[in-house]
Amino acid sequence: MDTNIKTLGELKKSGYKPKSVKEEIRQNLITKLKEKESAFPGIIGYEDTVIPDTERALLSRHNILFLGLRGQAKTRMARQMLDLLDEYIPVIAGSEVNDDPFMPLSRYARDLIAEKGDDTPVTWLHRSQRYGEKLATPDVSVADLIGDIDPIKAANLKLSFADERVIHFGIIPRSNRGIFVINELPDLQARIQVSLFNILQEGDIQIRGFKIRMPLDILFVFTANPEDYTNRGSIVTPLKDRIESQIITHYPKNIENSLLITEQEADVHEDQLKKVQISDIVKRLIEQVAFEARNSEYVDKKSGVSARLTIAAYENAVSAGERRAIINREKETQVRIGDLQGIIPAITGKIELVYEGEQEGPLQVAHNLLDKAIRTVFACYFPNPENYKKRKQTSPSENPYRAVIQWFDQGNQLQLLGDLTDKQYESRLMSVNGLRELVGEKFPKANGREALLLMEFVLHGLSAYSLISKKVLENETRFSDLLGTMMNFNLSSEDDVE
Repeated sequence: MDTNIKTLGELKKSGYKPKSVKEEIRQNLITKLKEKESAFPGIIGYEDTVIPDTERALLSRHNILFLGLRGQAKTRMARQMLDLLDEYIPVIAGSEVNDDPFMPLSRYARDLIAEKGDDTPVTWLHRSQRYGEKLATPDVSVADLIGDIDPIKAANLKLSFADERVIHFGIIPRSNRGIFVINELPDLQARIQVSLFNILQEGDIQIRGFKIRMPLDILFVFTANPEDYTNRGSIVTPLKDRIESQIITHYPKNIENSLLITEQEADVHEDQLKKVQISDIVKRLIEQVAFEARNSEYVDKKSGVSARLTIAAYENAVSAGERRAIINREKETQVRIGDLQGIIPAITGKIELVYEGEQEGPLQVAHNLLDKAIRTVFACYFPNPENYKKRKQTSPSENPYRAVIQWFDQGNQLQLLGDLTDKQYESRLMSVNGLRELVGEKFPKANGREALLLMEFVLHGLSAYSLISKKVLENETRFSDLLGTMMNFNLSSEDDVE
């Protein structure tokens, strides 16, 4: 459309035909589907589930309820529907409710057209201005959503309270011809939810005794967390009945999708990208923490574990490496396994614990989740240590970990301080007998830094499988023999402990 059109008469001559907002979205979605263009770019893991369900709902011109746990991109899905609207639409100039010049709803627009006819001024509304969003909180009122009588307007215009023009419209009428989103719908008081019945079904609104027939043209999108149904509130049944499509969202179903989401969403500073390298192993360990948390007996499954956990953890891990490099005046470094102690604050604030978890304490639960993640990922890179626990081995060729374990059995300890320079880090890892050879055999192409990271990973992995002991102090990780730690003495070198 020609946005230079300024009057109703010019708009009529242009051949413009008005469409409802749902029809706009439907036609633009059809175009994207024909061109094999994604309607929801950047939404990862929903390609075969949530996105097709949403597209079917939009083709059916339905209002939508996204139902899912925290951090499942429900609001992002709603916001991206904005790109399915036409870029510009004509509205009556000065209208509070974005009146269509051909089908005016408000008293203001009708009076203006009656007065000026084809000279009625028209302006163009960009799609970015056609989106309204409200977080449902207990203090939201009907006046906020629908509207109320404005005594100041009545006084200024010298109007009676019986005059329709004294109404101040709420956010929903002001979102006419656009998309309106209510986040966390169950948190909205039941009596407020009731006020939405007629808007969704009949299209009329009532304000302080005024019964105004306003067939609002709005696509409603609601989001809700199933936890809210039992903890804080619920969606009243008649309202749920009026929302045509309820779409269930979910967390990433595999590590690969989870990795893509975290890398896409993590806000890593440009300076950190230049200075700090982060390996695939560390990235997978961070993602695995979230998967372990979602399956943990200590974590409340009804609350869920948000993707924000891994995003914040990723950022903390990079910052841990950057902090060490700054302290040691090193130009570049890589994130170490030990740096993952720095992601603990990102875990404790984003998991809801059940009673048993509260007894353990959030800090201990976070450490346990990290150890479980190490245990799971370790078996993807190295032979599973469980296979060697119950068999007596006679040579390192049969048990790849034997030389390393024996080094600790002989009373040796390894202390890895959090702020070690890269040279000190390398020197200490190289001091462990058999560690370099093990990594070199399994990963012969690993460069210097990668090899060191893998060497440290072996120590953490053997600890996770209870083959050596690991003690985490404030700024130190200490590895030693398992039985010596448990019994407070070191076994002699001739003792054969398997």
